[in-house]
Amino acid sequence: MTSTTAARTSGEWLASWDPENEATWDKALAWRTLWITTFTLTMCFVAWFLPSAIVPKLNALGYTFTKSELYWLASIPGLSAGLLRIVWMVLPPILGTRKMVTFTTLLLIAPILGWGVRVQRPTAPFWELAVLAFLAGIGGGAFSGFMPSTSYFFPRRMQGTALGLQAGIGNFGVSLVQLLTPWLIGFGLVGFLGASQQMKVTGKPSTEVWYQNAAFIWIPLLLIGAGFAWTLLKSVPVKANIRQQLDIFKNQDTWWMTLIYIMTFGTFSGLSAQFGLLMSNLYGAGNAEIVSGTGAAAQVLVAGYTVPDPVKYVFLGPLVGAGARVLFSPLTDRMGGAKWSLVSGLGLIASIAFTITGLVPDTSSAAALQGGFNRFLWGMLVIFLFAGIGNASTFKQMPMIFERRQAGGVIGWTAAIAAFGPFLFGVGLTLMSPTAFYAIGIAWAVMCTVIVWLRYARPGAPKPS
Repeated sequence: MTSTTAARTSGEWLASWDPENEATWDKALAWRTLWITTFTLTMCFVAWFLPSAIVPKLNALGYTFTKSELYWLASIPGLSAGLLRIVWMVLPPILGTRKMVTFTTLLLIAPILGWGVRVQRPTAPFWELAVLAFLAGIGGGAFSGFMPSTSYFFPRRMQGTALGLQAGIGNFGVSLVQLLTPWLIGFGLVGFLGASQQMKVTGKPSTEVWYQNAAFIWIPLLLIGAGFAWTLLKSVPVKANIRQQLDIFKNQDTWWMTLIYIMTFGTFSGLSAQFGLLMSNLYGAGNAEIVSGTGAAAQVLVAGYTVPDPVKYVFLGPLVGAGARVLFSPLTDRMGGAKWSLVSGLGLIASIAFTITGLVPDTSSAAALQGGFNRFLWGMLVIFLFAGIGNASTFKQMPMIFERRQAGGVIGWTAAIAAFGPFLFGVGLTLMSPTAFYAIGIAWAVMCTVIVWLRYARPGAPKPS
């Protein structure tokens, strides 16, 4: 760390900051920064994955989008998050923690407000909802600014725990929006927030819902988070302009860790965005063969098979992944990150292979169909578990592999590329069968596991971490 100039020492900017010096490190300030930025990061993930909670029900609310269009709407926030993370990764040294967190939190109001308005009447054209989906990606882009910024406040020995807590609790925002949405839409909040809608699901009576609640409820929390950020946060002076930050790309470990983080967070974010649609299209009302079908066999399936409601399950995957990231982060500080990245890779190979057995529904009987759904669901949850472990371990590795200024940039960069997960998963599931796409996932996990072993985890590895 370097001292800042006189013009930047008063008020917001700290005059000097060295968390490695226990005698002068302000522990209270570091933890206050962590909790405020973690709260706002949770709201960022809520905004980022709000479309994933709304898109599967758009047609039930009166829209007439195709499966492909719905996959695209669920994918676009991942595309924009990846692009915007490249912007946010260079902001911490330029704007500082205080301004970056405050302004980002306020920006999230735009897409959340837009979704709350447009679900009330099924008249918005596809392009307008695509724009709202793109703006939701601001919440994903923020990750690459919030995480490096927070890393400046903690010594290396604590960064696995600190970054694991922030990222893991922030990831809970995915489950939070998916878990609360079915409950929030069930009643009117305040009259001026809008009238109810009729939600029509195949084979069930129409239901009166208030889908705008799923969006509007978060706006007061965004304002509270922005207020805390502006009044209580400080900024660490880090001397690094954009050109200086780009020197991370000369280091080969930047590229290896990018591939590995795509395996972990790319999987977590991609499946979080597509879980509901994938379940619906394989085992739910999105599969016309199962729901209607023809002939006596179809009648048996309808009579003996209970079509799952995705909203009852989709929050479980992100919940497991985020919980694993929080719980395993202290273990990475004690044991090192590389060992757990190796565990993550091996676990993902096995769990993806198991889940493939549930990607082709067996419609020969209701029992076979239910068994396939159970394998699909449990396989997906185990995938989320090992992805969460890897998310924790990689963020322990990076501060150990790189010096402090570069570590922040690498965290931002790897997070930016992995944020394309929802987009890549959506496009992949549109262009090919789920089985083929998951087979590619196994190949990627094998490649990354080999990299972890050779570069970071084996005895005598070049970069033990």
